[in-house]
Amino acid sequence: MMLVGSVIRTLLVLAAASLGAAALHKNPGVAPAMVLVPLLVLLIYPTFVSPVRRYRAWGYRMDEEELRLAHGIYTQVETLVPLKRVQHLDISQGPLERSFGVCKLILHTAGTAHSRVVLPGLSRETAEAMRGEIRSHIRQEIE
Repeated sequence: MMLVGSVIRTLLVLAAASLGAAALHKNPGVAPAMVLVPLLVLLIYPTFVSPVRRYRAWGYRMDEEELRLAHGIYTQVETLVPLKRVQHLDISQGPLERSFGVCKLILHTAGTAHSRVVLPGLSRETAEAMRGEIRSHIRQEIE
């Protein structure tokens, strides 16, 4: 999903650059390629390299007591969610995610700050299995 979003942003930037190049083309001293080529070179990283790095930087691990999420390339964030603090769970899947066969598991926890924790890029089966495990843990806490 990160790559698709980056490609869409890049296409928008290229469209704007093309309009700018067309405007510059009216000036006979500037060729459109002089604008587009450097722009294409600058867009390679945010379009193709960065999404892959951001995707690989995501990780999670769940045990009996907590769900641990880690993400970030430059600023690394580690989030610990005690399973006993989870109040309810959602599985979200937009049209683009459905077409790629992935979804998000959303945990809503007690508290106000950072009370919504999202785990993106899961297969539907994995998200449902994790939801079931967390739900059974919540039931055990109640009993």
